[in-house]
Formats: sequence, C-alpha cells, structure tokens
Amino acid sequence: MTYSFTRAAAAAGAVCLFAAPALAQQPLTIDDLFQMQTVTSASISPDGDWIAYTVRDPRDITEGEENGGADSHLWVVPADGGTARPFITGDVSVSSVAWRPEAGTITFRARREGDENTVLYEIDPAGGEAQRLFAHSESVGSYVWAPDGETVFFLGREHEPEDDWRDKGFTAYAYEEDLDFTRLWRVALPRGGEAGEAAMIELDGDASAIEISGDGARLAVALAPTPLVDDFYMKRRWSVIDADTGATISTVETPGKTGGAAFSPDGTQLALIVGADQNDPTAGTLAIADAATGDYTLIARDAEQHVEDAVWLDGDTVLALAAVSTETALVAYRTDGTEERRRTQDEIVLRGLEYHPPSRRLVAVADSADHPREVFSASRWTRALDRLTDHNPWLADRALGEQRTYSFTASDGVRVDGVLITPQGEAPEGGWPLIMTVHGGPEAHDADGWLTSYSDPGHIGAGEGFAVYYPNYRGSTGRGEAYAKQHQNDYAGREFDDLVDAIGALSGEGIVDADRVGITGGSYGGYAAMWGATAQSEYFAASVAFVGVSNQISKFNTTDIPNEAYLVHSLKWPWEDWTDLLERSPVYYAGQSETPTLILHGEEDTRVHPSQSLELYRSLKLRSAAPVRLIYYPGEGHGNRMAAAQYDYAHRMMRWFDQYLLGEGGNPPPVDIGLDALIGGDGETED
Repeated sequence: MTYSFTRAAAAAGAVCLFAAPALAQQPLTIDDLFQMQTVTSASISPDGDWIAYTVRDPRDITEGEENGGADSHLWVVPADGGTARPFITGDVSVSSVAWRPEAGTITFRARREGDENTVLYEIDPAGGEAQRLFAHSESVGSYVWAPDGETVFFLGREHEPEDDWRDKGFTAYAYEEDLDFTRLWRVALPRGGEAGEAAMIELDGDASAIEISGDGARLAVALAPTPLVDDFYMKRRWSVIDADTGATISTVETPGKTGGAAFSPDGTQLALIVGADQNDPTAGTLAIADAATGDYTLIARDAEQHVEDAVWLDGDTVLALAAVSTETALVAYRTDGTEERRRTQDEIVLRGLEYHPPSRRLVAVADSADHPREVFSASRWTRALDRLTDHNPWLADRALGEQRTYSFTASDGVRVDGVLITPQGEAPEGGWPLIMTVHGGPEAHDADGWLTSYSDPGHIGAGEGFAVYYPNYRGSTGRGEAYAKQHQNDYAGREFDDLVDAIGALSGEGIVDADRVGITGGSYGGYAAMWGATAQSEYFAASVAFVGVSNQISKFNTTDIPNEAYLVHSLKWPWEDWTDLLERSPVYYAGQSETPTLILHGEEDTRVHPSQSLELYRSLKLRSAAPVRLIYYPGEGHGNRMAAAQYDYAHRMMRWFDQYLLGEGGNPPPVDIGLDALIGGDGETED
C-alpha cells in the first residue's frame, strides 16, 4: 500500500482577518454543534454593492431553546467587505432570497406568525420592517422575477378544496396515486399597488425548478411526469417556455439525471448539469443546449471531475464549479468545449456560485477544514476569493483536529482518495483508534472542507482521541463518470473492499490501530456500516449504522426510488438474480458478526424503509452474540431534522465508539443517555 498527504492550509505569512489564536482552549464538543451557524445561500444586488445571504441557525436545546428544525435568517454584507448585518432573525426560516429588479429591495419566502402557508415577503435594506408581498392559496415555492420587477413566476401546488369527509375520519389514500402536482404560476405585483390574481401556466408534469432569461422572454422549467421522487431522479427534463404565452418552445431530452440550469446572457442557450447517460449515477457533466431546439452538447465528459454549479461569464463562456477529488476548481469552458482556464481552490471548498456581469464580481459560499460555510467574494473570478463573514468566531477558542487529504493505493492498484482528521500531535505507539465515516449515495463524496455534524464525528472525534477517515470509495463522485460507475452491478464488492484497504494503509503507516476500528455512515454509508458489522466483521470492532440497507431484496420492494436503484446502481432487478442480491445483504452474514452494532433509523423514512434496520436487528439478535441495539426516531425520515433527535443521535454514536474502541467493551451502554446530566449538567452520563 502507498499513501500521500495534502494539507489544506493557508500559505505561510498570509494575512487573515479570521485567524485563530496560537493556543486553542478546548476541543470541539457535541454541544458546540447547536450554536454553529452555517451560510446556505448568497445573492448579489443588481448594482453589485451588496450580498444578501441566508444563515442556518440550529435550535440550541442545550441552552433551553424549544426543540425544532434549524431556523434560517437573512443577513446582508457589503460585496467588497465590511460589517455584516442581520435583517430577519428569530423563530423563522427564510429561503429563496432574491433582489427585486428596479427596486433595490430583497424578497424572500417565509412562514411568519399568522401565515397559513409560505408567503413571499419584501424588505428594504435601507431600513424598515419586512412587508407581506404575496400570499397564494398554497405555499409559494421557488420563484423568479421578470426584469421589470413587477411580475413573478413561481411554483406552487394547485389548491385542493376542503374535504369534509377527512374530518369524519375518512383519511385513506391510494399509495402513489393520490398525488399533488406542483405547477407554474404567474402573478402581477406592481410596485406600490395591489397584487393581481395568480394564473396557472398549463404545462404537463410536476415542476420542481425555474429559471428566467435576462430579457424575461423565456423561462426554463424542470418537469417530471409525476411528483414521485423516482420520476424526479430519472425522468426530470428541462423545457424552455415562452414567458408571455406559456407555450413550450423546446425540451432538452437529456437521457438521465438532471441538475441545475442557467440561461446565457442573450437567452439563446442553456447551461445544464446532467447525467452523461441513463446509467450515470449523478448529474455532474456540463451541457450546452440550444434554447430554441433543445439540441445539446456535453462538455468535458471524460474529465476526472463532477460539475456542481455553473454561471455564464459572457455569451460564449461558462464558469463551472467542479469537484475534483477532495478539492474544488473553477473551470472556464467555451461553448465549443474548449477549456480556457482552470483555478484550483486548495484552501477552501466551494459550494455554490453567483456572478455579477457588470462588475465581473464572483460570489461564493465556501467552507474549509477549520470553519463551516461562509460568504466569499472576488472582484474577478481569476483572483483569490476573500472571506467576508465569520458566523462562528468562538471556533477560534476550539482545538480542532489536524485535517488533510489522504490517498492510498487499493489492493487492485486503484488510487482511492479521502479526508483524514487526526488529533493534534504525533500518533501514539500502535496508532489512534479509527472511526471510518462512510458517505451515502454512493454518488457523493467528502471534500477537504468542514466535515463535522451530528452524524459525522469529524473534529469532535479527534477531540476525543480518534482518527476519523472519510473514504471516497469506488462509486463516489469527484473523480469522473468512470470512477462513479465502478460500483455498478457490484453492491458491497470493490467499493467496500476499499474500506478494508484503507485500514491496511493507515495502520501500515502507524497512523491508526487496526484492532480498534469503528465504522459509521448513513443511507448507503449505513449499508457500509451494516456490511462492516457482518460480512467484514473481523475488521471492525464497532459499528453505528444510520438509515442503512440490510437486505437488498426487500429494500428494492420498499423504497421510493426502485428505478433509480436499478438504472444507476444494480443494473438488474432482484428477480433476475435473487441469490446474488441476497449474498450482498448484511442480513445474510449476521450469523458471523462479532461486532457490537448500534442501529438508528427515522420511523418516517421512505427512502430506506425502517424495516431495513429491524431486519438486521432481528437477524443479529437471533444469530449473533455480539451486542446490538436499535433506536427509532419518531417523526424523522431519511436523516434527523429536529434538534433533539440530532443531539440524541450524536451522543449515542460517540458513547458507542467510546465504549468499544476506547473502553473495555462488554454490554452496551445504558439506553438512557442521561439528559439531566448532559443538558445543563456536568456532561457525565448516568449509569
């Protein structure tokens, strides 16, 4: 095995307004997660002087805040740097922030006190309270402004009349038949006048995204045949619509998954992010389409990267944000496919772009190894991006782990990359205990940015003495289409062998202790954690599996994305080879498990049915003597949204690893996590 390190650190001597003190005071803790704010979007004003952005603010239940999902607040910061100011805060979630053309005001969606549904609001950045601009019969969804600032096109469901029978207990519904379609609407909102009546634009299918050309003459609408998530993944296509008549001009018939779209400055072309073919696991290839005909050309299909966002620099040039292994790059492409220039971001990971053509200013949301997502800006895209915001100054008082890209050569000769976080200082004799943290998808990847959350140990794990490794195993994005397809028709094959090879590489260099390795992950990462606890039990001393797949056969028959699973993952149906899929299921190997396994699942999960966790739990209880526990979260789905469920999850995960990787093992820790001591107490759990 070979390995290499690449540090994501600022250049020596660089001036940084957000520098940490020389001596940090304490490790990052689970409690810290609930005061950690994260920038989620940014929008530059028409004059290029201001950036409006949203900040995700979790409910801090450790300080007595009411349980719930995270709030989202509106802030504004000068584009060339300066003091950021909050505009909308408190118990509210702001989304879809945009600058109203010809008005200089900021509009956003929110459901505030007294609102029955999500409403469109407007606020003047010069001062004053937010004003209710438009309320529809159902929630206002994604929207775009016409260039005159007096017409809005928005997405929203058709209004369903009140059904008196439901009040009498008749609540039965036909699964996958009683569907609520999202439609495209137009409404006049004259400045200083009253809102007109919204009119629906008749289009076939369920609308999920909308863009408008610079002159307002054309709309691009993403449509799927039905609202079913399987159709959203595999059958969604972009159509170009005449904004005045609602007539369909063209449809870009890309063959597989589709991502975002953007009109060229003159409205004649669309830049799209698409799957290269029907079997491409992700929409990660740039395409340029003729808006009038729908004809398109793929750009740099063979590049070892995945495009995540794109903006037009001019009528002939698109700037793509590309994930390249654990880093990101800005790549300028001509519409003929020529790569003009590439700028790799080796200190920050870019997550989204906005470009202001008159000033040529680029705005981005980005994070790094030592801070969550913040607002960045550059006067030209070719120049270094400057950080404009710091929503977590208290992080300067935290001792974070040492983070870097770690690559190794797998046993079959393929290079595998990942991100390694270790405690500060040299590894102890025999190496640190390791928590292998496996991302879901598998069409996703972990970048060398901020990697700590309620379900990802990251710097919290490093603070407790663990090395934490995030492997971008076969099937991950960021390495191009061919790498992402290497897992197809090979569930739990080479992809999960990469995890074992990672242990060999890390332990071979004395970085980790091969006898003290845990594994965790959610969704497909939960599948990996279940596989590690059963088929690969000899390599893992503890497993924490979240919303994972335990039985590939029953998973097919209970998920809401069976066609996606078939087309981009398995490439065959269960009935074509029952035995093969059974042998790629953790339940098949439950009898050989010696790994203490903690299983956690949201009761309302439709992606991976909660019965998947029950199957593994029951199989382990019946066939293995290894400790096992199953935790269900009522009201949660494919991941925990509420603060209390996240807090509970984080503590259960770390207690499990503490006991079986650092402690003496034995019986599982108490079911009661000791909230009286944890919240407002001394941090010690009760026995």
